[in-house]
Amino acid sequence: MGKEVIIACDFPDRQRLFTFLNKFLDRRPFLKVGMELFYSEGPDLIRVLKSNGFRVFLDLKLYDIPNTVGRTIKNLVNLEVEFISIHASGGKDMMLAAKESACGRGTKLLAVTILTSISQCHLKSELLIENTLDESVKHFAKIAYACGIDGIVCSPFEVEIVKTSFNDLLCVTPGIRYFNETDDQKRFAQPAQAKEFGSDLIVVGRPITGAVDPVESYEKIKSEFI
Repeated sequence: MGKEVIIACDFPDRQRLFTFLNKFLDRRPFLKVGMELFYSEGPDLIRVLKSNGFRVFLDLKLYDIPNTVGRTIKNLVNLEVEFISIHASGGKDMMLAAKESACGRGTKLLAVTILTSISQCHLKSELLIENTLDESVKHFAKIAYACGIDGIVCSPFEVEIVKTSFNDLLCVTPGIRYFNETDDQKRFAQPAQAKEFGSDLIVVGRPITGAVDPVESYEKIKSEFI
């Protein structure tokens, strides 16, 4: 898979989503649908997007006991999305159950390592993890790789350490922006930095969805990353 810019469609409902997508005319950008939009509109929205030629990353960050996640993945792969996310911290058995349910269905699984809203300080003081962010991400990547998961979600800053050991893993990186926009992202990078670090796909939300000209912003980011 080549490099891609995925637009994070963090809208409250389908009306807002399609008002945004109508600006792209004949373009069919890769879209990320997260919990807010999916829980609002349900699987039918994904079917509509797929029938209109959009590729979809269904970012639900599944985290539960292995049996529950396995059965959930078995249902979700029927939507024929390109990616579904699970939490690597759910453990080996959970990831293996997810992989078994997705196997042969054409949907790739992405394991979320450490959220980009987590800083080194949060990791230690709130999650009681003494390892560094790099060490923690690499550890989760190692487990995901052993389970046959297709890729991981991490910040651009951890890509190099992951690729050094697990080059076959796709690295999908959110937290892409040009400056600190006073939001919940702690580990963010510019598109050109993400390219330099080796990200395979970047996920970009507000710098595109909140732009005066979303299409122009999208094309600018593409030109800097791809």
